[in-house]
Amino acid sequence: MMTFDETWLEERAGEFKAGLLFLTRLRYGPAKPVGGAAIAYAAWAFPLVGVVVAALGALVYWLAHRAGLPPWPCAALSVAATMLVTGCLHEDGLADTVDGFGGGRSREQKLDIMRDSRTGAYGVCALVVAIILRVSALASLATPALVVPALFAAHGAARAALPVFMFFVPPARSSGLAAAAGQPPRESAAAAAVLGIVILGLCLGLGLGLAALVALVLAAVLLAWLSLAQVDGQTGDVLGAVEQIGEIVVLLVALA
Repeated sequence: MMTFDETWLEERAGEFKAGLLFLTRLRYGPAKPVGGAAIAYAAWAFPLVGVVVAALGALVYWLAHRAGLPPWPCAALSVAATMLVTGCLHEDGLADTVDGFGGGRSREQKLDIMRDSRTGAYGVCALVVAIILRVSALASLATPALVVPALFAAHGAARAALPVFMFFVPPARSSGLAAAAGQPPRESAAAAAVLGIVILGLCLGLGLGLAALVALVLAAVLLAWLSLAQVDGQTGDVLGAVEQIGEIVVLLVALA
């Protein structure tokens, strides 16, 4: 007979798997489509999924460094690896968000542009800047001993911000990914926040970890205000933008 602890662990393992299936292209065991409320309940595991993504990026950086490549190619390959493993999920959200916010006149037009699969000039420019900032930040750190913890901090904390953002900012649409997921349970959002703070502290130390946390909170608050002002809430694309900007903010703080 399965005990309470075994049941609890099995449920958490299932939620972690759902988070991994949703945020990455990694698969293990029978893979079922993840959507709706399952995303909200799995949200606490988003920082742990970020750790998995960071580990793959760190491995690629280390292998490139061991092969004798200079910091810039190592950093570019590392960022490319994280984009590959996530299927550019968050990059796509950033591009669509910037296209919508920058190119639409009305709320409805902005949302229509964000739903359009095509990428406009605003989105392309945003992607170029985001990639350059991430690659240059990692290249400036220069050695695996500095790059690896920075990657873990950036990917873990940026994804920890997502359930908190979902909890406080309502969906902008009555349909779509964000609306289907709904508001994560309070416990799920709180657990994600705690995991994100722990990851920052372990990877960057108390001082830089606190600075990164403050910068991440400020960036999230600014994006929340902007999203409410532009489209009256958040969408899946907005969440992608939150993750991307979160990564950048933490990496920049890690340079201090």
